[in-house]
Amino acid sequence: MPQWDQGKIIRFGWTSDERLVVLNEEGIYRLYDLQGDYQQYSLGNEAAEMGIIDARIHENGLVALSGSLTLLEVKDWDGGRPLTLANPGLSEPPRAWAVIPPDQNISRHVEVLLSVDNTIFAVDNLESVDQRISRGPFFRVSPSPNGRLLALLNYDGLLWVVSTDFQRSLAEFDTQTTGAEGLVNQVEWCSNDAILVTWSNLALLVGPSGDTLRRDVCDLIQKVPASSLSVFRPGSTSPAAILFDAWESFTQRSSKADENIRNIRPDLASAVNECIDAAGCEWEPYWQRKLLSAAKFGWSFLDLYNPSDFVAMGQSLRVLNAVHYYEVGIPLTYLQYQHASPIHLIARLTARNLHLLALRISSFLSLTPDVVLKHWASAKIARSKSTAGDEEDQELCKLIVDKFEKLGEGEVSYADIARRAWEVGRAGLATKLLDHEPKASDQVPLLLIMKEDKLALLKAADSGDTDLVYHVLLHLHKRLSLGAFFRLIEDGGQNLVPASKLLEVYAREQNREMLRDFFYSDDRRVESAVLALEEANRMADQAAAITAVRSSEKFFSEDKDRHFEAKMMDESARLLTMQQQLEKDAQGKAKFFGLSVSETIRTCLMNEMSNKADRVKSEFKVPDKRFWYIKLHALTAIRAFDALETFARSKRSPIGYEAFVRYLVEAGHPREAATYVIRCDAPKRVELYVLCNDWRAAGRECKEKGDKKGLEQLKRRCPNTLIARELEQSASSMK
Repeated sequence: MPQWDQGKIIRFGWTSDERLVVLNEEGIYRLYDLQGDYQQYSLGNEAAEMGIIDARIHENGLVALSGSLTLLEVKDWDGGRPLTLANPGLSEPPRAWAVIPPDQNISRHVEVLLSVDNTIFAVDNLESVDQRISRGPFFRVSPSPNGRLLALLNYDGLLWVVSTDFQRSLAEFDTQTTGAEGLVNQVEWCSNDAILVTWSNLALLVGPSGDTLRRDVCDLIQKVPASSLSVFRPGSTSPAAILFDAWESFTQRSSKADENIRNIRPDLASAVNECIDAAGCEWEPYWQRKLLSAAKFGWSFLDLYNPSDFVAMGQSLRVLNAVHYYEVGIPLTYLQYQHASPIHLIARLTARNLHLLALRISSFLSLTPDVVLKHWASAKIARSKSTAGDEEDQELCKLIVDKFEKLGEGEVSYADIARRAWEVGRAGLATKLLDHEPKASDQVPLLLIMKEDKLALLKAADSGDTDLVYHVLLHLHKRLSLGAFFRLIEDGGQNLVPASKLLEVYAREQNREMLRDFFYSDDRRVESAVLALEEANRMADQAAAITAVRSSEKFFSEDKDRHFEAKMMDESARLLTMQQQLEKDAQGKAKFFGLSVSETIRTCLMNEMSNKADRVKSEFKVPDKRFWYIKLHALTAIRAFDALETFARSKRSPIGYEAFVRYLVEAGHPREAATYVIRCDAPKRVELYVLCNDWRAAGRECKEKGDKKGLEQLKRRCPNTLIARELEQSASSMK
């Protein structure tokens, strides 16, 4: 039996799944199952400081009244934070109060009814409303199970039944006329039709029309169902009663049976249905069988009848009779069974550790045995020794797996069972059970909780589920030190290569600092160098960018196969340093940083920094041909034709002068281009003059060479007659 060690108990009650709720004065409440195990929760700091003076517990939550006279609501039983209801403005505790649960209230929120002075206050999470009645004060307040009616008992002994909106008064009854001694102990509803009022030595049942039934002994009292009344009422002439009588006559081989069937032939189908319904209302199997036999007898005279109701009733009664057995002891009626569902009954049986019966009922009703098997396995683990060795773990794991595969058809999840094993300290058993779990999405979260980090990452990687791998990686990155996190991935070898790749993708987009550390710890120098170079390209700070390039050079130099790359990084760092100085020398008039060597030289030339351009050429050993092309393009772009002429005369051009002519023409400067034709090779001068649109110079060149045929060709190609005549004159003057 559970021992209570948490101070004074304020209230206890039952949940819908048969757990006992016990609340103490400090706001601590426990949920006990039928085996004595419990979960403990708190109503918060306010409840602990001010204390709890009263509470009301319903199937799906509770409402507590604190010492500061505020109302705290707990929804469901998952340990959620309590909600403070509207302030009713109480100066003292109410004389009586009750709760209408959310599922019985039209607003779908809990409603608290407080008896204050002569009236009733209705309180929910939004407001407190005075119902403005004057028949109090009431010392008993009891709402009906459906939440529509309210039974109020005042100090004058008047029991008043009214709708919960206080718009309709349904009945009044003076309890002082009963002659009972002492105060009323209870006012409770029996279904939605009658009210039970108890004293210390008397129980009085008050009906809807004021009829009463007095009892002074403990007994089970039930309103006779309509179908039973129809069949068994003395002198009943209903079709169901006649059908039952016909069955009785048939069993006695009396001809009266045929006569009775003919009399109710038009109503035979309804009579069959009523007998089936009456069978469900009976407690004794003897009468159940007789009523079902009568229904089956009447059914045989019908041409068309759907027997599904008959079959369902037979199944339900077999289940109910099994749980009615004294060794089980669940006095469940057919209506309660229908309302709660078979799954609820299975849950009640497993809570009592009646796994075999629950399994048989599940099989009988074609329900999946998952719930029963999981509870059985959890109970088996809880009863085992927490200090068991590997051999015991292996034996218990085999027992559970064999049972699951035999009865669960291999579809039962092992993750929940493994979690239970972990909770009771059987980590080895939990790991073994998880090896049989087919879904990685169920395996991995528990492995992370168990701190089986490597196994969790391996399972996630093997599953091929990208989201699951990311979940594990981020969880481990948050929990482990950086070094331990990287070692875990590195030690996984080829099995964790997919996880390593995914980590790189994530870190490249979200956390480049982590990616840098990962590459460094894995001794991946080339990747570290490339990453440093990528970061340099993104940096706005010039000094930081140069440092990043130097870092890239260092990483490349540590790889014996990357000498070329290391040299390129060294040159890049020197170039960036020089460009940084060039920008200072240009006083912000030109941007150099990040340009190539050729672009740097060109920018120097275009900003009249020819000495700096020569220095860049010398520093980076730029070939003469490339330098001349760069300078030709730069000086042409700024139309510095005098400087270009001086440059062309400075020494013999390594690119020749035809390049000057062609580029100047291409840039739209044919007149300046023509001045360089004379320096070109003689055989190409005519065509170059034509390219410069200087037909006369081309003619003179032909005449000087004595090329009369060339003049004739120029004459045919020239653009106008004036030039043609001049060329013709030159040709005629030649011998």
